[in-house]
Amino acid sequence: MTIRDSEAAAIVLSEASPNDFVELLKPRVMSLVVFTAFVGMVLAPGSVHPVLAAISLFAIAVGAGASGALNMGFDSDIDSVMSRTALRPVPSGRVSRDAALSFGGMLALGSVVVLGMASNWTAAALLTVTIGFYIGIYTLWLKRRTPQNIVIGGAAGALPPVVAWAAVTGSVALEPIILFVIIFLWTPAHFWALAILKRDDYARAGVPMLPVVASKAATRAQILLYAVLTAISGILPTVLGYAGLFYAVVAVGLGAWLVQRALILRKSDDASERGDAGRLFGVSIVYLFALFGALLADRALMVML
Repeated sequence: MTIRDSEAAAIVLSEASPNDFVELLKPRVMSLVVFTAFVGMVLAPGSVHPVLAAISLFAIAVGAGASGALNMGFDSDIDSVMSRTALRPVPSGRVSRDAALSFGGMLALGSVVVLGMASNWTAAALLTVTIGFYIGIYTLWLKRRTPQNIVIGGAAGALPPVVAWAAVTGSVALEPIILFVIIFLWTPAHFWALAILKRDDYARAGVPMLPVVASKAATRAQILLYAVLTAISGILPTVLGYAGLFYAVVAVGLGAWLVQRALILRKSDDASERGDAGRLFGVSIVYLFALFGALLADRALMVML
Protein backbone atom coordinates (compact mmCIF):
# COMPACT_ATOMS: atom_id res chain seq x y z
CA MET A 1 0.00 0.00 0.00
CA THR A 2 1.36 3.40 -0.97
CA ILE A 3 1.41 6.46 1.29
CA ARG A 4 -1.45 7.92 -0.74
CA ASP A 5 -3.47 4.73 -0.31
CA SER A 6 -2.80 4.79 3.44
CA GLU A 7 -3.92 8.40 3.67
CA ALA A 8 -7.10 7.60 1.71
CA ALA A 9 -7.85 4.65 3.99
CA ALA A 10 -7.31 6.85 7.05
CA ILE A 11 -9.76 9.42 5.67
CA VAL A 12 -12.38 6.73 5.04
CA LEU A 13 -11.82 5.28 8.50
CA SER A 14 -12.18 8.70 10.10
CA GLU A 15 -15.55 9.15 8.38
CA ALA A 16 -16.91 5.81 9.63
CA SER A 17 -19.33 5.80 12.52
CA PRO A 18 -19.51 3.19 15.32
CA ASN A 19 -22.71 1.92 13.71
CA ASP A 20 -20.76 1.15 10.54
CA PHE A 21 -18.45 -1.18 12.46
CA VAL A 22 -21.42 -2.77 14.22
CA GLU A 23 -22.95 -3.38 10.78
CA LEU A 24 -19.75 -5.12 9.70
CA LEU A 25 -20.48 -7.74 12.36
CA LYS A 26 -23.76 -8.75 10.67
CA PRO A 27 -25.75 -8.44 13.92
CA ARG A 28 -28.85 -10.22 12.59
CA VAL A 29 -26.82 -13.26 11.65
CA MET A 30 -24.94 -12.98 14.94
CA SER A 31 -28.20 -13.14 16.90
CA LEU A 32 -28.96 -16.59 15.48
CA VAL A 33 -25.40 -17.74 16.17
CA VAL A 34 -25.56 -16.53 19.76
CA PHE A 35 -28.92 -18.19 20.39
CA THR A 36 -27.91 -21.60 19.00
CA ALA A 37 -24.62 -21.39 20.92
CA PHE A 38 -26.51 -20.52 24.11
CA VAL A 39 -28.70 -23.60 23.65
CA GLY A 40 -25.62 -25.76 23.17
CA MET A 41 -24.14 -24.34 26.35
CA VAL A 42 -27.30 -24.89 28.41
CA LEU A 43 -27.74 -28.47 27.20
CA ALA A 44 -24.14 -29.41 27.91
CA PRO A 45 -23.62 -31.57 31.02
CA GLY A 46 -21.69 -30.15 33.93
CA SER A 47 -21.51 -26.59 35.12
CA VAL A 48 -19.47 -23.49 34.53
CA HIS A 49 -19.28 -20.24 36.45
CA PRO A 50 -21.93 -17.83 35.11
CA VAL A 51 -19.37 -15.10 34.48
CA LEU A 52 -17.12 -17.44 32.53
CA ALA A 53 -20.13 -18.76 30.63
CA ALA A 54 -21.13 -15.21 29.67
CA ILE A 55 -17.58 -14.40 28.58
CA SER A 56 -17.41 -17.59 26.53
CA LEU A 57 -20.72 -16.82 24.84
CA PHE A 58 -19.54 -13.29 24.15
CA ALA A 59 -16.33 -14.63 22.60
CA ILE A 60 -18.34 -16.93 20.30
CA ALA A 61 -20.50 -13.95 19.30
CA VAL A 62 -17.44 -11.83 18.58
CA GLY A 63 -15.96 -14.68 16.53
CA ALA A 64 -19.15 -14.77 14.46
CA GLY A 65 -18.98 -11.00 14.05
CA ALA A 66 -15.34 -11.22 13.01
CA SER A 67 -16.33 -13.69 10.29
CA GLY A 68 -18.93 -11.19 9.08
CA ALA A 69 -16.43 -8.35 8.94
CA LEU A 70 -13.85 -10.44 7.09
CA ASN A 71 -16.54 -11.65 4.69
CA MET A 72 -17.59 -8.07 3.94
CA GLY A 73 -13.99 -7.11 3.31
CA PHE A 74 -13.24 -9.97 0.94
CA ASP A 75 -16.63 -9.76 -0.80
CA SER A 76 -16.74 -5.99 -1.24
CA ASP A 77 -16.51 -6.33 -5.04
CA ILE A 78 -19.54 -8.63 -5.07
CA ASP A 79 -21.46 -6.56 -2.55
CA SER A 80 -21.02 -3.40 -4.61
CA VAL A 81 -23.11 -4.75 -7.51
CA MET A 82 -25.90 -6.35 -5.48
CA SER A 83 -28.87 -4.27 -4.39
CA ARG A 84 -29.16 -6.23 -1.12
CA THR A 85 -25.59 -5.43 -0.09
CA ALA A 86 -24.59 -2.27 -1.96
CA LEU A 87 -25.26 -0.08 1.08
CA ARG A 88 -23.04 -2.10 3.39
CA PRO A 89 -20.18 -0.10 4.97
CA VAL A 90 -17.42 -1.26 2.59
CA PRO A 91 -19.09 -1.03 -0.86
CA SER A 92 -20.74 2.25 0.12
CA GLY A 93 -17.31 3.68 0.99
CA ARG A 94 -18.00 4.36 4.66
CA VAL A 95 -15.34 1.83 5.74
CA SER A 96 -12.33 0.86 3.65
CA ARG A 97 -11.74 -2.74 2.66
CA ASP A 98 -8.43 -2.77 4.55
CA ALA A 99 -10.08 -1.40 7.67
CA ALA A 100 -12.79 -4.07 7.54
CA LEU A 101 -10.22 -6.84 7.13
CA SER A 102 -8.04 -5.47 9.93
CA PHE A 103 -11.04 -5.07 12.21
CA GLY A 104 -12.26 -8.59 11.48
CA GLY A 105 -8.80 -10.08 11.89
CA MET A 106 -8.26 -8.46 15.28
CA LEU A 107 -11.69 -9.55 16.50
CA ALA A 108 -11.10 -13.10 15.27
CA LEU A 109 -7.79 -13.38 17.11
CA GLY A 110 -9.19 -11.76 20.23
CA SER A 111 -12.27 -13.97 20.32
CA VAL A 112 -10.21 -17.16 20.09
CA VAL A 113 -7.79 -16.06 22.82
CA VAL A 114 -10.58 -14.92 25.15
CA LEU A 115 -12.56 -18.15 24.64
CA GLY A 116 -9.46 -20.24 25.31
CA MET A 117 -8.71 -18.37 28.53
CA ALA A 118 -12.34 -18.25 29.74
CA SER A 119 -13.16 -21.89 28.99
CA ASN A 120 -10.65 -24.20 27.31
CA TRP A 121 -8.51 -24.46 24.22
CA THR A 122 -10.62 -27.21 22.65
CA ALA A 123 -13.46 -24.72 22.33
CA ALA A 124 -11.01 -22.08 21.11
CA ALA A 125 -9.70 -24.47 18.45
CA LEU A 126 -13.25 -25.19 17.28
CA LEU A 127 -13.96 -21.46 17.07
CA THR A 128 -10.80 -21.06 14.98
CA VAL A 129 -12.05 -23.80 12.65
CA THR A 130 -15.44 -22.09 12.42
CA ILE A 131 -13.96 -18.73 11.42
CA GLY A 132 -11.39 -20.30 9.12
CA PHE A 133 -13.98 -22.47 7.38
CA TYR A 134 -16.35 -19.55 6.79
CA ILE A 135 -13.65 -17.31 5.37
CA GLY A 136 -11.19 -19.71 3.77
CA ILE A 137 -13.53 -22.43 2.49
CA TYR A 138 -16.83 -20.62 1.89
CA THR A 139 -15.97 -16.97 1.18
CA LEU A 140 -12.67 -17.30 -0.67
CA TRP A 141 -13.10 -20.66 -2.36
CA LEU A 142 -16.62 -22.08 -2.70
CA LYS A 143 -18.83 -19.02 -3.02
CA ARG A 144 -17.52 -17.96 -6.43
CA ARG A 145 -16.94 -21.45 -7.82
CA THR A 146 -19.82 -23.84 -7.16
CA PRO A 147 -23.59 -23.82 -6.66
CA GLN A 148 -22.98 -26.13 -3.71
CA ASN A 149 -21.25 -23.25 -1.92
CA ILE A 150 -23.91 -22.80 0.73
CA VAL A 151 -24.33 -26.56 1.25
CA ILE A 152 -20.69 -27.11 2.18
CA GLY A 153 -20.11 -23.64 3.57
CA GLY A 154 -23.11 -24.02 5.86
CA ALA A 155 -20.94 -26.13 8.15
CA ALA A 156 -19.45 -22.92 9.57
CA GLY A 157 -22.84 -21.61 10.64
CA ALA A 158 -23.72 -24.96 12.18
CA LEU A 159 -20.68 -25.16 14.48
CA PRO A 160 -21.50 -22.58 17.22
CA PRO A 161 -23.53 -24.98 19.43
CA VAL A 162 -20.65 -27.46 19.17
CA VAL A 163 -18.20 -24.73 20.20
CA ALA A 164 -20.43 -23.75 23.12
CA TRP A 165 -20.80 -27.37 24.25
CA ALA A 166 -17.02 -27.74 24.20
CA ALA A 167 -16.69 -24.51 26.19
CA VAL A 168 -18.55 -26.25 29.04
CA THR A 169 -17.27 -29.81 28.73
CA GLY A 170 -13.92 -29.49 26.99
CA SER A 171 -15.01 -32.15 24.50
CA VAL A 172 -17.48 -32.97 21.73
CA ALA A 173 -20.30 -35.51 21.99
CA LEU A 174 -23.17 -36.83 19.90
CA GLU A 175 -25.68 -34.31 21.29
CA PRO A 176 -24.00 -31.19 19.85
CA ILE A 177 -23.30 -33.07 16.61
CA ILE A 178 -27.07 -33.52 16.26
CA LEU A 179 -27.53 -29.77 16.69
CA PHE A 180 -24.85 -29.26 14.05
CA VAL A 181 -26.68 -31.59 11.65
CA ILE A 182 -29.99 -29.77 12.12
CA ILE A 183 -28.49 -26.37 11.29
CA PHE A 184 -26.34 -27.81 8.49
CA LEU A 185 -29.37 -29.35 6.73
CA TRP A 186 -31.52 -26.27 7.42
CA THR A 187 -29.11 -23.84 5.75
CA PRO A 188 -29.64 -24.69 2.03
CA ALA A 189 -33.43 -24.36 2.04
CA HIS A 190 -33.18 -21.17 4.10
CA PHE A 191 -30.53 -19.54 1.94
CA TRP A 192 -31.77 -20.71 -1.45
CA ALA A 193 -35.20 -19.24 -0.66
CA LEU A 194 -33.45 -15.90 -0.19
CA ALA A 195 -31.34 -16.50 -3.30
CA ILE A 196 -34.53 -16.91 -5.37
CA LEU A 197 -35.55 -13.43 -4.25
CA LYS A 198 -32.10 -12.09 -5.14
CA ARG A 199 -31.49 -14.22 -8.25
CA ASP A 200 -30.77 -11.21 -10.48
CA ASP A 201 -28.34 -9.80 -7.91
CA TYR A 202 -26.31 -13.00 -7.77
CA ALA A 203 -26.35 -13.34 -11.54
CA ARG A 204 -25.08 -9.77 -11.94
CA ALA A 205 -22.31 -10.42 -9.41
CA GLY A 206 -21.32 -13.69 -11.10
CA VAL A 207 -21.99 -15.78 -7.98
CA PRO A 208 -23.19 -19.29 -8.99
CA MET A 209 -25.93 -19.67 -6.39
CA LEU A 210 -28.21 -22.60 -7.25
CA PRO A 211 -31.16 -20.42 -8.38
CA VAL A 212 -28.81 -18.72 -10.88
CA VAL A 213 -27.29 -21.80 -12.50
CA ALA A 214 -30.06 -24.39 -12.15
CA SER A 215 -33.59 -24.41 -13.52
CA LYS A 216 -36.39 -23.12 -11.34
CA ALA A 217 -37.83 -26.62 -11.07
CA ALA A 218 -34.50 -28.11 -10.01
CA THR A 219 -33.95 -25.37 -7.44
CA ARG A 220 -37.39 -25.82 -5.91
CA ALA A 221 -36.89 -29.59 -5.79
CA GLN A 222 -33.58 -29.18 -3.96
CA ILE A 223 -35.19 -26.80 -1.48
CA LEU A 224 -37.96 -29.32 -0.80
CA LEU A 225 -35.40 -32.11 -0.33
CA TYR A 226 -33.46 -30.13 2.27
CA ALA A 227 -36.67 -29.04 4.00
CA VAL A 228 -37.65 -32.69 4.40
CA LEU A 229 -34.18 -33.63 5.64
CA THR A 230 -34.31 -30.73 8.10
CA ALA A 231 -37.69 -31.82 9.43
CA ILE A 232 -36.41 -35.38 9.90
CA SER A 233 -33.23 -34.23 11.63
CA GLY A 234 -35.31 -32.01 13.89
CA ILE A 235 -36.83 -35.03 15.68
CA LEU A 236 -33.48 -36.76 16.26
CA PRO A 237 -33.01 -35.31 19.78
CA THR A 238 -36.14 -37.18 20.90
CA VAL A 239 -35.46 -40.32 18.86
CA LEU A 240 -32.00 -40.60 20.42
CA GLY A 241 -33.27 -39.86 23.91
CA TYR A 242 -31.88 -36.36 24.38
CA ALA A 243 -35.25 -34.60 24.46
CA GLY A 244 -38.76 -35.44 25.61
CA LEU A 245 -42.31 -35.53 24.30
CA PHE A 246 -42.84 -31.78 24.46
CA TYR A 247 -39.91 -31.17 22.15
CA ALA A 248 -41.04 -33.97 19.82
CA VAL A 249 -44.49 -32.44 19.38
CA VAL A 250 -43.03 -29.01 18.65
CA ALA A 251 -40.40 -30.43 16.28
CA VAL A 252 -42.98 -32.41 14.29
CA GLY A 253 -45.26 -29.39 14.00
CA LEU A 254 -42.47 -27.05 12.96
CA GLY A 255 -41.09 -29.61 10.50
CA ALA A 256 -44.51 -30.09 8.91
CA TRP A 257 -44.86 -26.31 8.57
CA LEU A 258 -41.45 -26.00 6.91
CA VAL A 259 -42.12 -28.86 4.50
CA GLN A 260 -45.57 -27.47 3.68
CA ARG A 261 -44.08 -24.12 2.69
CA ALA A 262 -41.42 -25.89 0.61
CA LEU A 263 -44.14 -27.94 -1.11
CA ILE A 264 -46.04 -24.76 -1.93
CA LEU A 265 -42.86 -23.28 -3.41
CA ARG A 266 -42.24 -26.51 -5.34
CA LYS A 267 -45.63 -26.09 -7.03
CA SER A 268 -45.26 -22.35 -7.62
CA ASP A 269 -45.52 -20.78 -11.02
CA ASP A 270 -43.40 -17.82 -12.10
CA ALA A 271 -45.99 -15.34 -10.85
CA SER A 272 -46.13 -16.73 -7.31
CA GLU A 273 -42.53 -17.89 -6.91
CA ARG A 274 -41.16 -14.75 -5.24
CA GLY A 275 -43.99 -14.54 -2.73
CA ASP A 276 -43.74 -18.23 -1.87
CA ALA A 277 -39.95 -18.04 -1.57
CA GLY A 278 -40.21 -15.03 0.73
CA ARG A 279 -42.70 -16.80 2.96
CA LEU A 280 -40.51 -19.91 3.11
CA PHE A 281 -37.52 -17.76 4.04
CA GLY A 282 -39.48 -16.22 6.92
CA VAL A 283 -40.79 -19.60 8.09
CA SER A 284 -37.28 -21.04 8.04
CA ILE A 285 -36.05 -18.37 10.45
CA VAL A 286 -38.96 -18.98 12.81
CA TYR A 287 -38.37 -22.73 12.51
CA LEU A 288 -34.80 -22.65 13.78
CA PHE A 289 -35.41 -20.18 16.60
CA ALA A 290 -38.53 -22.05 17.73
CA LEU A 291 -36.90 -25.47 17.48
CA PHE A 292 -33.93 -24.48 19.62
CA GLY A 293 -36.27 -22.64 21.97
CA ALA A 294 -38.24 -25.87 22.33
CA LEU A 295 -35.04 -27.65 23.33
CA LEU A 296 -34.56 -25.13 26.14
CA ALA A 297 -38.18 -25.45 27.24
CA ASP A 298 -38.01 -29.23 27.10
CA ARG A 299 -34.88 -29.25 29.25
CA ALA A 300 -36.59 -26.97 31.78
CA LEU A 301 -39.60 -29.29 31.93
CA MET A 302 -37.38 -32.34 32.43
CA VAL A 303 -35.58 -30.60 35.29
CA MET A 304 -38.88 -29.65 36.97
CA LEU A 305 -40.25 -33.15 36.61
